[in-house]
Amino acid sequence: MRLYDSKAQALRDFVPLREGHVGMYVCGPTVQSSPHIGHLRSALVYDILRRWFSYRGYDVAFVRNVTDIDDKILDAAHRDEQGAGEQWWALAYRVELEFQAAYASLGIQAPTYEPRATASVQQMQQLIVRLIEAGHAYAAPDASGDVYFDTASWPAYGGLTRQARDNMEAAADADPRGKRDPRDFALWKGRKADEPASASWASPWGDGRPGWHIECSAMAARYLGPEFDIHGGGLDLRFPHHENELAQSTAAGDGYARYWVHNGLVNIGGQKMSKSLGNSVYAGQLLELASPLAVRYLLGAAHYRSTLDYAPTSLAEAEAAVDRIRTFLDRVERRLAGTRYAGVGAPLIPDAFAAAMDDDLGVPQALAVLHDTVRAGNQALDADELHDAAVLHGQVAAMVGVLGIDPRDAQWAPDAAPAASALEVLVDRLLEDRRAARAAKDFAAADRIRAELSAAGITIEDSQTGTHWSLES
Repeated sequence: MRLYDSKAQALRDFVPLREGHVGMYVCGPTVQSSPHIGHLRSALVYDILRRWFSYRGYDVAFVRNVTDIDDKILDAAHRDEQGAGEQWWALAYRVELEFQAAYASLGIQAPTYEPRATASVQQMQQLIVRLIEAGHAYAAPDASGDVYFDTASWPAYGGLTRQARDNMEAAADADPRGKRDPRDFALWKGRKADEPASASWASPWGDGRPGWHIECSAMAARYLGPEFDIHGGGLDLRFPHHENELAQSTAAGDGYARYWVHNGLVNIGGQKMSKSLGNSVYAGQLLELASPLAVRYLLGAAHYRSTLDYAPTSLAEAEAAVDRIRTFLDRVERRLAGTRYAGVGAPLIPDAFAAAMDDDLGVPQALAVLHDTVRAGNQALDADELHDAAVLHGQVAAMVGVLGIDPRDAQWAPDAAPAASALEVLVDRLLEDRRAARAAKDFAAADRIRAELSAAGITIEDSQTGTHWSLES
């Protein structure tokens, strides 16, 4: 298996730190506002990677954190306090539940561990002490309580993004007055007078709270050890967040991540998604426009390192793709029921699918194999080659299972039956008219209805269990 390592800027053979095990840390959400399409895409990328590692026989320890204390959270809570009066910790927990619900709706597996930053403050302080003792961090001389990483003391700083330190922008995560250098970044932030006391912890440098970057370094080491296999996250986190994580962890003596994996971002209609442009698409909006299964298919279909360009028509295309898979599985299972081929075709991943997934998680190529297999399966059914159809059915079942897009999975069944779509109502009405015509031996009318449905791209199939219809692929 090969993965693109952002630090090496090259494809590398994946060799785990410990044989048979994978330790993976992924930067989770900062819970200050509702999840959007970019959050979902990122979480889904690492869900698919995790599933593929599991299929390949690895025992995966998957850690995705929750940043529940941060400048953005305090700012959002301060704005809310002017109105509803929501506390920062209440806002963070409410939004965290929104993220969990959105992840679950797309079938994204729960992490092995999902630590909150506020539960690891002690480990963060211990890491800061190690950095100060090693000469790579310093407390601000102005009694503010701030502590900074000394970027000049670490020659490898900039190694992840291959930037020269002299060309870097100033770190904008704390008051610059106590810094030795504008590029030094905050490890600990002393409490300011206008900040709530509940958002600060006692420390050797004064009451305050951790900086953003130190949070992930401490949590990754706490749950995966000082060195682990994979660190993942969105491309927008490479600098400064991941660069700073790498610097402070390695400066403290930890091996940290052996592979850095970054997923591409999401554009909306060709434009970068941003609050300033007002073009953000939120999880709730997506799930009102399409089924969760179609949303999962859409967000996982592009190569994980590419930019995903979202348009509303994309959802219709994803629904159609999912429908083709569902229709084949339903059709073959009906046809094989009661025959000697019903038990034939154990789930088996085709070699071409596996080769695509092993090659830097090539989901687009893997999906091409999946749809080619669906087409071959339909052709086998049309030719009444039931053994071949059964074998292909097993392959399709295996592929959709490992990608988490099996339409038959109970997780995609709604809690309550939704209202029938207009198409379902119309087709079912026509099929009822056709049944009545055939019962009355008015075969001309029955044939006319069948022809009208066919002209509209709808295939009907008569069997012992009744008449079934599907959209032509």
